[in-house]
Amino acid sequence: MKHLILTLLVLLCLSSIALASDKQLESYILNYNYDSRSEMKISSEKLIDLLEDGKGVLVDIRFKEEQQIWGPSFALKIPLNEIPNRLDELPKDKIIVTACPHKDRAIIAMTYLRSKGIPARYLTDGLIGLAENLRGDSALYFMEAMTEIK
Repeated sequence: MKHLILTLLVLLCLSSIALASDKQLESYILNYNYDSRSEMKISSEKLIDLLEDGKGVLVDIRFKEEQQIWGPSFALKIPLNEIPNRLDELPKDKIIVTACPHKDRAIIAMTYLRSKGIPARYLTDGLIGLAENLRGDSALYFMEAMTEIK
């Protein structure tokens, strides 16, 4: 009988947690407007500024194999399918920006994080756009700025 009661309590807690996140996502959708549309996106140029100011963190949500082949060394690497179990790794005091090569998976990650109450953004031009903006002198300047932050 104790096990049954404990099981029912655990199920009740889990369902209320799920309902809370559903309510957050529902609230976000119901209140979605032009400001929301702008606020959920960020370009690589603006991301670079955030990172240089120490106000943001880039989350590379690609598959592990993709991350191992290439990617930004300064990004937090959490594959999309691991985000639910690794939320505690996301800093609470920085703007979270999700990224993949283009933006399809980054949008999914951003939406999931917002359903958890995390005001994440997605990188509109993806990691490919970021790579275009971190070449030559820009890369050198960025790395120097990032070294100063650490």
